Amino acid sequence: MTAAEKTPTKAALLAGFAAIYLIWGSTYLGIRVAVETMPPFLMAGARFLVAGSLLTAWIAFTGGFRATPRQWFDNTIIGGLLLLGGNGLVSWAEQKVPSGIATLIISVSPLFIVLLDWLVLLLGKDATRGTRPTPAIFTGIALGFVGLALLVGPDISRDAGRLDPWRVGGLILACLSWGLGSICTRYARNQAAPFTGAAIQQLTGSGWLFLVSLALREPAHFDFAAVTARSLVAWSYLVVAGSLVGFTTFIWLMKHSTPARVSTYAYVNPVVAVFLGWLVLHEPVSPRIFVAAGIIIAGVAIITVAKSRKAAAPPLRPAGAAAAAETARENA
Repeated sequence: MTAAEKTPTKAALLAGFAAIYLIWGSTYLGIRVAVETMPPFLMAGARFLVAGSLLTAWIAFTGGFRATPRQWFDNTIIGGLLLLGGNGLVSWAEQKVPSGIATLIISVSPLFIVLLDWLVLLLGKDATRGTRPTPAIFTGIALGFVGLALLVGPDISRDAGRLDPWRVGGLILACLSWGLGSICTRYARNQAAPFTGAAIQQLTGSGWLFLVSLALREPAHFDFAAVTARSLVAWSYLVVAGSLVGFTTFIWLMKHSTPARVSTYAYVNPVVAVFLGWLVLHEPVSPRIFVAAGIIIAGVAIITVAKSRKAAAPPLRPAGAAAAAETARENA
């Protein structure tokens, strides 16, 4: 990307959406396998510490890592919302909540993001911030729910009787926290460049996760020798694919697309997870799954093409010129 470009190309956007659709669709399985023998908050904290350190080193090597104190403060808060409140709670909940039900609950995230984005418009004094959702967007969200209910319905009927209410509540709270962090990522004033912001969020988010881990005494009960090879492989995959590629791409997309469109990953990820299970683990795929996938894809398509008053990302403000220049250096 050159310094003159204010928006990414369509090809770059398509590649970004493909990354969060496909990569994050596989991370549910990765988290579930990793927490088999690793404490959830300690596992997530180590994951984001390594990923954030690698990303910071890469930025420093390629163009210089620069961020103002305000950018550090803002991204520290966002890192707590996204990585402790969002990812940390999901990792904790997946110790006991079946993946099918966890996936359905997490699919509430797009609704939270859309409503919070609308709230920004209603309460804010800046007309360039926030988006009023159209009926088409709500239709797409409703279709996503219907498709996911069809996709994981048998899991719900089989497992509903043994759900841990605290873990279910944790998943709902994770959706709200992720939604808040996503909106803050998009509308924070004097933003850092996307890659720099992602690096700060992962570094500080790991700090939040380690604090909770210490409070729960996870390190005192953790035995590294008990970690299985498959949990270690899953953790490594989460670091590289889930954090370095997936999370960084998500932060970039939140600054270059609309929250409603970016949030569609929550509908596509379960479909990807099901088909990966069929491709890698030879799990059966029934006609019901194809129907559910079709409904979900239709919902995503409606949200993607819906024309709203704020369809395009707001233009960069003069105060963001330095961030634009750093973004250009990072993407050169």
